[in-house]
Amino acid sequence: MKIKSRSELDYLERILSEVTAPPRDAASDEAFRTAKLAEVWQRAARTTAYAGLGPFSTDAFSRLPATAKEDLKARPLDYLRVPVGEGLKYYQTTGTTGVPTPTPRTARDVIANTVSVAEAWRPMLADRGHRALILLPSDIVPVADLMVGVCEFLEVPHVKAYPYTTGISDWDRIADLWEVFRPTVVFVAPGVLLQFSQIMKRRAVLDRMRGSVELLMLLGEVSTPELRAMVGHWWEARAYDASYGSTESGTLAACCAWDRLHLLRRANHFEIADEGGIAPAEAGRAGRLVVTPLNNDARPLLRLDMGDEVTLAGGCPCGADSPVVTVHGRGSDGTGIKGSRVRTRDLEGIVYANHDVMGYLIEVDERGAWARLLLERDPGTDREAEPAKRDLIQRRTDEHLGFRWDEVRFVNRLPVTTKSGGSQKSWKRSNFRVVDEVVPA
Repeated sequence: MKIKSRSELDYLERILSEVTAPPRDAASDEAFRTAKLAEVWQRAARTTAYAGLGPFSTDAFSRLPATAKEDLKARPLDYLRVPVGEGLKYYQTTGTTGVPTPTPRTARDVIANTVSVAEAWRPMLADRGHRALILLPSDIVPVADLMVGVCEFLEVPHVKAYPYTTGISDWDRIADLWEVFRPTVVFVAPGVLLQFSQIMKRRAVLDRMRGSVELLMLLGEVSTPELRAMVGHWWEARAYDASYGSTESGTLAACCAWDRLHLLRRANHFEIADEGGIAPAEAGRAGRLVVTPLNNDARPLLRLDMGDEVTLAGGCPCGADSPVVTVHGRGSDGTGIKGSRVRTRDLEGIVYANHDVMGYLIEVDERGAWARLLLERDPGTDREAEPAKRDLIQRRTDEHLGFRWDEVRFVNRLPVTTKSGGSQKSWKRSNFRVVDEVVPA
């Protein structure tokens, strides 16, 4: 994150003062939020999508219908205040739920998002002698750039090496780099970490490599508590669900040292939508998350309905006053398997519960009436124990998801698309395969 003018430095200092301010009383917090909403309202009024807004007031804001994410994706250029060619950086969404969305960002966008995330992670990363390895993509998507900006802001030495960058990084080069750099923090997508761990286990070098690692910061994909416990066990490190957000909105929540995601309330205005309407985002509420990013510059958004079902809670042991958010995913994200609607978190809570599976692939027929679960075995595990593991997975699937697999099979290798993170981020693309012909077990 480069600061190249006095105005950008002033803006950084303003954002820093906002996100690090001590807790305010109710009246001061309301005044702060109202002023910030008025600013984003004025920026939004200069877009085609919000052209008819009229003057700002808290009543006008509360009467404004939610912005559907589907509408944003259908006409993304209408929501831009800054033309595509005038942003400092140009990104696109991964397109996992449709066509990729053009997302330019100005210097102010980059500064605000970087500072808010960095300050959330400061207690975990700053002044602890950390060295960070960033195993995330930087082409088109913003995630690796954000991690670099956070490390620069917190003065954490870092290196970026995405293992699927043909001709630049591969597993051999990363293993060599590791021996010299000895990272203590690894920023990585869960699928990439699974693939990396498998390769290093097969080479019998994982025991040596994990000696320096303290934190595994998982980003870019869904990660379940069971998966984090499993990879943390392998690496003898603490694994975190590091953040939550989207390319369009920016980062909305970041983890604390207790592996809880806290809403970034100083940078966003949050609400909860349910059948009764839209209400303030308070601990104890559940529904769809609605967000107004307070600092979005190139694409100001008002009451964006993320479509994600969430539950909010309070009382985190870390002491933060911001609500803890548990993201359950979009209601439409589930996939039909044998008459049941299955979501990523539901299934991975079963698959990764025993610390000895390197990945999985679901095979279904075109009607979804037949389904087989392929599990990639952990190198070196006892194969004689596999029948009992298969039976346990069948029982848990029946109890929690309401069906039984036609077959559960352990295999030595699964396709790399089940592991490659940002390039195959969609669960339905990477972990499902439709088969034309069903072969009985």
